[in-house]
Amino acid sequence: MAIHGFGTTEFQLVLLRRMADFNPELVEQAVRRLGATRAEMREANKRWQAMIRSPRVRHDARWYAAVLGPPPVTAPHRIGDLVCSTRQWPLPLWPDLRFEILIGPAESGGPLMNAWLVRAADAPAPVLRTLADLTPWSCVVADLAAAFPPAVPREGSAPTRFQLDFSAPGADGRPRACTADFTWGLLQEVRPVDG
Repeated sequence: MAIHGFGTTEFQLVLLRRMADFNPELVEQAVRRLGATRAEMREANKRWQAMIRSPRVRHDARWYAAVLGPPPVTAPHRIGDLVCSTRQWPLPLWPDLRFEILIGPAESGGPLMNAWLVRAADAPAPVLRTLADLTPWSCVVADLAAAFPPAVPREGSAPTRFQLDFSAPGADGRPRACTADFTWGLLQEVRPVDG
């Protein structure tokens, strides 16, 4: 199965389109690095949306492989008693990250359970000590959760979004309660919790 004219570059444009709601300047720079335009980003996203809504396309691991090629990394992943699997692909825009899909157990049909950016196994995690370290695109969900436990996950405002509630030292050294917003698993912004 191959998707004509839709590959890694177009897929990165889809990821960027969702991030533009938070960080349009960073997205604009990334689109230029890909040698693309805003119009091409919008077109890639439009085509992606049409594909995932098509009744003829099964949105599963084979579909991601058709877009990104065979996954260089495939590994088992245990969640409680469930034995799931992950597949990962490198993306040129984020060399220290991998795009990962989580696939449910084969006995339940191997459904796609999650899809987002994660830290590459051989890439060092960023040093995150204070709120000042949490700049846009500086970390993924697991990086922040490891740096500031116990981070509490929350559902985001859209399928590609995720949130973590956590506390971290502010400029004055005192802990502040915050919510971090992620798109496709990559940090977009950190907001203090009022009160």
